[in-house]
Amino acid sequence: MADKTSVLNFGCRLNAYEGEAIRGLLDKLGRDDVVVVNTCAVTAEAEKQARQAIRRLRRERPDARIVVTGCAAQVNAAGFAAMSEVDHVIGNREKLGVDAWRDIGVAAPRISVGDIQTDTPPALPAVSHFPGRPRAYLEIQQGCDHRCTFCIIPYGRGPSRSLPLGAVVDQARAMAARGYREFVLTGVDITSYGHDLPGRPTLGQATRRLLDLVPQIERLRFSSLDPAEIDEDLFRLYADEPRVMPHAHLSLQAGDDLILKRMKRRHSRQQALDAAARLQALRPGIALGADLIAGFPTESDGAFQRSAELIDEAGLAFVHVFPYSPRPGTPAARMPQLPVELRRARAADLRHRADHALNRFLNSRIGSAASILVEQQGLGRDETYAPVILPNSMEKGSIVTARIAAAHDGKLWLEAA
Repeated sequence: MADKTSVLNFGCRLNAYEGEAIRGLLDKLGRDDVVVVNTCAVTAEAEKQARQAIRRLRRERPDARIVVTGCAAQVNAAGFAAMSEVDHVIGNREKLGVDAWRDIGVAAPRISVGDIQTDTPPALPAVSHFPGRPRAYLEIQQGCDHRCTFCIIPYGRGPSRSLPLGAVVDQARAMAARGYREFVLTGVDITSYGHDLPGRPTLGQATRRLLDLVPQIERLRFSSLDPAEIDEDLFRLYADEPRVMPHAHLSLQAGDDLILKRMKRRHSRQQALDAAARLQALRPGIALGADLIAGFPTESDGAFQRSAELIDEAGLAFVHVFPYSPRPGTPAARMPQLPVELRRARAADLRHRADHALNRFLNSRIGSAASILVEQQGLGRDETYAPVILPNSMEKGSIVTARIAAAHDGKLWLEAA
């Protein structure tokens, strides 16, 4: 936050991408008097952290104009506008247009938040640089057409919209020209990519075309994949395209069929296991990640146990655990809630199991030759996204090959030179 035109991003990679788009718009306008808090609405804790940051920023930048945007601002504009530290609240659609930022402090209303369910978003501002980040994010899709009962994001992002492949290719070429070698395709629900485009291209088809048209992409990852929507072309990419990294993050949420139905997920426990097994068969050594929610309303001891067992049964390596957090306006918030203490205890149990799963996977990497993207001084990630301790002399953004000698403290360590 040392730069004058400050953008503080919370939450997902999509916010990180759009945060840089906002930064570019502000720089173009010369608005060094603006501080932006780009919020997340996934959990109540994320919104709490944003409010804390707003208060801190007001103390640090008393003369700045503080603008709040992002998903939490979209769904709770009045709540943020009521904060004395906030000057303006801008919606997720409005934040991508230059007019909203030009008018800040001149003609902009205190709240500028439209109906994201019906409004068509403006063309996405070009982004070719992510200061401080070693990999490039490519936003290919926005919004979500599904209505998981626990999720507020569709109300903050609107319906699914895909970016035409030509625009994705242009962005990728610009980022490659800036020296980026690893790319992450991101969005809210990227496996729905193409449903709204002519010809209805799938994510797998579009990705293969992207790799053909931009050979400068050396490494490619996907943000989060819905196991119910992984298309055949995408499975084949994992099998035959070495530039697609052996790493996939699956949006699972639970491992019990009744809870999955109450969440309104579109996959069953067995379908999740089948997707994991197929990816592992197509790409031996692949690292699988997943999101799991602990303590969803009505979750019984048995249902929780089935979710916990999914970690080992699916062979997961990286597990993101979230204690269930009721979001006002969602159906799950009206279901019978479990005690907060029980949710926390189950989340702790899942994290303990996740630590064991990670250690098991990291130990399997010992003795292998790893291709590592240097993220920062002394730290990188290999092709499976496993963190690797590196010599401080390695250049950030470079890709190095080295043999893994050990695994401890949740990281891989190299052989001594």
